[in-house]
Amino acid sequence: MNTTLLQEATAFIWAESDMLDHNEYQDWLQLWAPEGVYVIPIDPNEVDHENTLNYAYDDAQMREKRVARLTGGEAISSAPVARTVRNVSRFRLLSDAGTQVTVRCAQNLREFRKDRFREHTSDVTYELLREGKGFLIHRKIVKLINSTDTLTAVGYIL
Repeated sequence: MNTTLLQEATAFIWAESDMLDHNEYQDWLQLWAPEGVYVIPIDPNEVDHENTLNYAYDDAQMREKRVARLTGGEAISSAPVARTVRNVSRFRLLSDAGTQVTVRCAQNLREFRKDRFREHTSDVTYELLREGKGFLIHRKIVKLINSTDTLTAVGYIL
C-alpha cells in the first residue's frame, strides 16, 4: 500500500470536509474536475447511478446551482443555515491507476439547525484525479447507511 498517497488523499478529503463545514462553497467548487459528478444514491447497492433515481446527481452546473441555493437565503431547506461538523475516517485506498486514485472512507456528519441535532452516517467513495501536486474530484459517491429509509430535508452538501 502506498501510504504516502493515502496520506495525501486523506489530507485532501479532510480539507474538503472543512470547507463544507465552514460554508466555503466557492473554494469547494474549485476542488472539482469540470466533468466531475456528485452522487447520493437512493439504493446503496446500485452502481449504475446515471440510469437510476438518486437523491443527488450533480454535474458542474448543478453543483453551482446547489451552492447558489444554499447561499441565496431563499430556500426554506437552507434557512436558517445548518451548522455541521463532519468526522471522516477509515480511509482505504481502493485503486491507484496512475492519473486516478479511488479512496473510500466513512463519514459521520452532525447537523444543528432549528434547535435540533441530526446525524447522517455514510460510506463515501472518492475518485480523484491527480492535478499537479494535488487532486481534483472526478466523482464523489455518498452512500447514506439509511438511504432507503425516510429522510428529512438535507439543506447542505453531504
